[in-house]
Amino acid sequence: MSMPRHLPAFALVLLLPACATTGTTQTAPAAAPPATDAPAAGAARVEASPHGHAAPPQPPVLPSPVVVPLDAATLSALPRGTVGTTIHGATLHCEGVALAALLQAAGAMPVEPLRGAQLGRYVQVDARDGYRVVFALAEFDPTLGNRAAFLVDRCGGKPLDAEAGPLRLVVPGEARGARSVRQVRAITVIVAP
Repeated sequence: MSMPRHLPAFALVLLLPACATTGTTQTAPAAAPPATDAPAAGAARVEASPHGHAAPPQPPVLPSPVVVPLDAATLSALPRGTVGTTIHGATLHCEGVALAALLQAAGAMPVEPLRGAQLGRYVQVDARDGYRVVFALAEFDPTLGNRAAFLVDRCGGKPLDAEAGPLRLVVPGEARGARSVRQVRAITVIVAP
């Protein structure tokens, strides 16, 4: 047996006046009085929710910018690898260090997979002639972009000459060699605005 369609609406009409006549109202519990201690210097003040909810999580503070050291001591402490690529029609066979390993050694990229605020960081590579390229930091995370890039100091079995070196960023597998930067002078990891 089915219930008539008007019955739920009729029951609601009967109950509403009963609710209005009870005279009881419910209010949210009063918020705790603010603490009298001032927040520590540099600490952000978190407002309490009027609904008793926990404060939203605060994003971690990431250092920015992080200047990646390019000195010989830093580079010689890292494992070296070889990479072959074609840039501007020329095939190169070079030796150097993986950019991801260099970023991790500099503390600019964690060893564990990137998450949260780390995904909003980028790597800026600057050349002596003013040329600049950027990559999302996530491009170098093996669990995300898994892009290979190498900071090389030797190609064809010889140290790079002044035109290409002393350091060159080689990014194999790209359709064009536009982000393979010669004459690298700085690598910086920055939190995107």
